[in-house]
This record gives sequence, C-alpha cells and structure tokens, in this order.
Amino acid sequence: MTETYDVVIAGGAAMGSSTAYHLAAQSGFGGRVLVVEKDMSYAKAASALSLSSVRQQFSCPVNIRVGLYGVDFLKRAPELLAVDGEAPDLPLRENGYLYLAGETGAPILRLNHAAQAREGADIALLEPPALAARFPFLNLDGIALAAWGRRGEGWFDGYALTQAFRRKARSLGVVYRQDEVVAIERQGARVTGVTLASGARIACGAFVDAAGASGALKLARGLGVEIPVRSRKRCVFVFEAKARFADCPLVVDTSGVYFRPEGRTYLCGFAPPEADDPDCDDFDVVWSQFDDFIWPALAHRVPDFEALRVARAWAGHYDLNVFDHNAIVGRLAEYENAYLAAGFSGHGMQQSPAVGRGLAELIALGRYVSLDLSDFSFARIAEGRPLIERNVI
Repeated sequence: MTETYDVVIAGGAAMGSSTAYHLAAQSGFGGRVLVVEKDMSYAKAASALSLSSVRQQFSCPVNIRVGLYGVDFLKRAPELLAVDGEAPDLPLRENGYLYLAGETGAPILRLNHAAQAREGADIALLEPPALAARFPFLNLDGIALAAWGRRGEGWFDGYALTQAFRRKARSLGVVYRQDEVVAIERQGARVTGVTLASGARIACGAFVDAAGASGALKLARGLGVEIPVRSRKRCVFVFEAKARFADCPLVVDTSGVYFRPEGRTYLCGFAPPEADDPDCDDFDVVWSQFDDFIWPALAHRVPDFEALRVARAWAGHYDLNVFDHNAIVGRLAEYENAYLAAGFSGHGMQQSPAVGRGLAELIALGRYVSLDLSDFSFARIAEGRPLIERNVI
C-alpha cells in the first residue's frame, strides 16, 4: 500500500526539522509532511556533536544575514517553539567571537568588518592596546588587529534546538518515522515518491534532501546529481585549566586553533590542513592533533594554558562543501520539486533557522520571501561560480 504526503524530508536533525517546522507553520500551506530519520537518538548527527555557535563574522552578505537571523530566532525560540505553553530551554551565551590577525590578516579583517557593518552586525575592531585592556589574558605577540562580536554572537545547545524544532513540528501535525530513504522515484523533472529501507513506498508532492554529510550525497546521486559534499572529521577536545576568564569569547587564533569556555572547562579544536583531512566515516578521535598542534598554539596565545589537562574528546563530521565551503540550498539541479540542504561546512546549526524558513517558503510559495538565499543555489555549482567566503574556520 502506498502512502501519500505533500512533502517528504529525508533527514530529521536540525535542518530537516527546521524545514518541517517552518512548513507546518507556513501560512496557507496546510499540506501533510513526513520526516524520515534513520536514528532518532541523533547520537552521531552533527546537530548533537556540533559546538553550536552563532556568528555574523563572515565576508559574504548572505552568510552575515543568515547569522543575524539565526541569533534573532534563538532569542525568540522559547516563544516560537513552545508547545502547550511549555517553552523549551534554549540558553544562549552571547560572549562573541574574537578573531585574531597578524599583519597579513589585518586587511582581511577590515574588509570583512566593512561588510558586516553594512548589514548591521555589531562587530568591533580592536587594535592591540584596546585588545589588551579588554582581554588581558592573551599574549599579543604577532597580533596586529582583532575583531570581536559585541552582541549577537556566541553559542547555544544545538541538540536542544533540534529537539525543540522536532517537538514543535510534531505538535503542528508533522509525522516522524524512524527509517531511511533508500531510493527515489522520478518522472522527468519531478520526484514522484521514495522507497524506505523498511520497504514502504511513499508518494510525494515534493522531496527535501537534508540527510547530512554522506546521506545527502548518496540521495543526490540517486537523482543523477553529483554534489561536492564530503564527510570530513572534526575533533573537539575538552580541557581543564586553573585560569578562569570572565566573559571569555570564542577565540580564533592566527594558527586556526579555537577555544571557548564551557562550564568549568574549555573546548578547543582546529581544521586540519587539506592534505590531512580525508573523507571519512569513523568517529575515532585523532589525539595527535592536540599534542602536536593545538596545545602549543594554546600555550603560546594564553600563557595560563601552559598547564592544562585534557579531560575528554569527541569526533563528529562536517558535511563539507569542497567546492567553496558554503551551503547548497534550494532546488536540486533541474528538478521542479526536489530540494537540497547540504554542504554547510560547519555552519549548519546556526544556519538552520534561516534555511528551514527559506526552504519552507520556496516549497509552499515558490520563492524566497523573508530572506533571499539564492546565493546558496546549486546553480553556482553547475556553472562553476564559487561563492567566496574569506572567514571559514
């Protein structure tokens, strides 16, 4: 027996659940929505393993605008995602990002800052004297300039946001099913249905591929479309130090190493060089990254971190867009009713509110209404037009 839904979404983590919620809440939509998720625990999903930060310190206007909407949504989420009067607990720590730059990187920070200011982001440029006064724990050797988000930047609980999207979507009538989309049926430029691992067949009016790093790639290939999305491992290390710094931001060092506070500990990591960053699907922590690269950079930049203790670590995956490190969102290639949300390259949690809303508008209304996300379209991939983002970590 074939079931029918107006929209089938493959992937029920932050991106799929945001899309489902925004569709169900979209005025005038009224269609039936099915979310297919293979693991409702989300144990290995980026949504659960992410550091879940939000920022506006990008160079591309669309990324800045999406970041501004993301923090605005997070502040309103307890009200927007409440169910039966019960608001989700979604704390937001607005300590900001602090990007450090040497002489060669300072002009880029200034260019980025100009773009951010045009969009209304509250980012301050700090020269060494002001930086030393505001963050005295830093060793400013080699630092010519810094950019600090005074408001609108920080971190939150990504797993809690995912669950809040899911709970609200279900309250609005969205159906969730623990299963996996394994085949897609099509007629010409339209998707007509999907087959699940359980053997069930679902007819659909529209299909959304939001299946994460390896899943999105596999499903796009099933439609004959190659997307430049690969699964790349990122390790996060938790360390303890005696030093505590009031209102410490998320610091991005000139080395590429980042750190931020988390309770009485700190989190840190970095993006390995391309030559040491293969496609992978395992979750094994690469401990040598900390010993060989991260700890020396931490100890140099923060003298109080010379004596620290690693408490634990975990590994997760970026769905990395190897074409230009930016999201791929919107209609998939030539298909009239197939949509893609993939390649977020570490920015997915903060971009999930804006992308979910945008896809809901595109599906229900045929166009973006609130925020134009067309810069993220697959067309740029097909045409070889990279969307250059200078501020990727």
